[in-house]
Amino acid sequence: MSYAQLSLMEQLILTLSAMILLTSFLLLAQSRIISLINTFASQGFLLFLGTCLIAQSSGRYHLYISAGMTLALKVFFVPWLLRRLVRRLDIRRDVENVGGPSMIMIAGGALVLFSYYVALPIRELSDLATRNTIAISLAVILLGMLMMITRRKAVAQVVGFMSMENGLFFAAVVSTYGMPMVVELGIAFDVLVAAVLFGIFFFQIRAGIGSLDVDHLNRLHEVDR
Repeated sequence: MSYAQLSLMEQLILTLSAMILLTSFLLLAQSRIISLINTFASQGFLLFLGTCLIAQSSGRYHLYISAGMTLALKVFFVPWLLRRLVRRLDIRRDVENVGGPSMIMIAGGALVLFSYYVALPIRELSDLATRNTIAISLAVILLGMLMMITRRKAVAQVVGFMSMENGLFFAAVVSTYGMPMVVELGIAFDVLVAAVLFGIFFFQIRAGIGSLDVDHLNRLHEVDR
């Protein structure tokens, strides 16, 4: 079925899915930590809008609760917490990559093609209107993983981890029209706890090695007493 044959709501969902994928590439391309956090907040807002559209089109109105938790946690709380940590830790330098930016973007494009290839059988079996977004969800997860691998700063790696969680949540919403509310509340609580624990770990790493560059951990060695 072509894009023009879809309903207006389905077209909006596909457009938002493409924008979520675009923000994953923007996360890979960002060179400033504050810009990285703002882009992550934008991805969370798009995820909030996509969840609301799916709730409206499918009639699963409990998804509005999930959308509200996404707005509160991933658009406001987690970005606010990360910005506060960046200011307190006085992190003003650019985000450092492992490898060249061009190669990272090419690898990201290859992961998107791989996601569409893997999701092709799922699309054929699913009868949901949102089946075309499953590949995009998988691509967002893989791009978040790529970000964790290619970034040196712990803050950037945490943003990559949270982006992976966005992809997992979006995959659950588009493939099954949402998980049971108890599961979604548990995931939201896990994200909240993880954000707080990451902040504690940032201060511990900074106090231990004087930097949030995780490459410095490779140079740690045992000292004879």
